[in-house]
Amino acid sequence: MSDPSRDIRIGDTERQQALQVLGEHMSAGRIDVDEYGERSAKITIAKTRGDLMALFYDLPDPRPQFATPMTMYPEPTNVPARRWEGAVVPVVGVAVVIAFFVFVKNPLIFLLIPAVAILWGQWNGRRR
Repeated sequence: MSDPSRDIRIGDTERQQALQVLGEHMSAGRIDVDEYGERSAKITIAKTRGDLMALFYDLPDPRPQFATPMTMYPEPTNVPARRWEGAVVPVVGVAVVIAFFVFVKNPLIFLLIPAVAILWGQWNGRRR
């Protein structure tokens, strides 16, 4: 099974480091100028870590070093779900309808439904 980190894409920083390391190998006499030219051309078009490492398979250390990849999205935390949380806005909606017919008789009371939904969403967003 292949190493999944070999498929991680690289950037200019990694390519520059690989060119520097390849230059050290040429300075040490491990590769000649022609081979340096061929490998450096391949380094400049390398897209993944595996592409770079393939160019150093027959050379001893030093080799290009890669930083540990950062996760783009944090792992979701397991927050225990409360069943009543999903029912707050519908319960307020039903209460507003009852209050309209029984007590208030003013249609502006229906503005409470979106207001509660917005406030409830903001409050839930801060807790998580």
